[in-house]
Amino acid sequence: MLEVTGLCKSYKGNKVLEEIFLTVPPGECVGIVGSNGCGKTTLLSILAGAIRADRGSILFHGREAIGNSKVFYEEAAYVPQENPLIEELSVRDNLSLWYRGSRMRMEEDLKTGAAAMLGIREMQKKTVSTLSGGMKKRLSIACALSNHASVLILDEPGAALDLECKAAIREYLEKYRKNGGTILLTSHELPELSMCTMMYVLKGGKLLPVETKLGERELIEMFQRT
Repeated sequence: MLEVTGLCKSYKGNKVLEEIFLTVPPGECVGIVGSNGCGKTTLLSILAGAIRADRGSILFHGREAIGNSKVFYEEAAYVPQENPLIEELSVRDNLSLWYRGSRMRMEEDLKTGAAAMLGIREMQKKTVSTLSGGMKKRLSIACALSNHASVLILDEPGAALDLECKAAIREYLEKYRKNGGTILLTSHELPELSMCTMMYVLKGGKLLPVETKLGERELIEMFQRT
């Protein structure tokens, strides 16, 4: 269970997030949409513990995360839109560098865990700079999930990827959710948003609930009305 209460964030006197409230049970996928610059990345970064809110509360399974980095470390996995990998290193070296667990557990993940399901084992000897954007995204997700987090946070997971890679990532995300994981994602792509069981528009610093499974025109109209 993820519970967000009264979350606020300002930059130089400009309110980006104002009184954000959100409750997400396990096994749900939450889509957050909104115009460029509305604060989506700021919100995800706060929920992942990458930046700090001005005030508010974030509970993971009843544990307060704000002011306690250990809770973020244990419960949240964050995949930013920009590639965080070290291009000169191999896939395996990147996984080892970012992995939050023992070497034994990493080997288990490569055989049967998230890394295996994302196809990391087959490309572990390749240099990251030689990978396609989709392969890099798969590796970023595997690195983020090395703590076996209960909440996976993704900023535009399918941006600039080919259709095959997008489909492979969506397939993994569906498995993650059906196994009880919670997903929060921002996206402008309908196939990704179609996975969402809950949907919100971020506008004026507030999260406003909208219906899921909307078509492109309906979503645009709903966004304009909120």
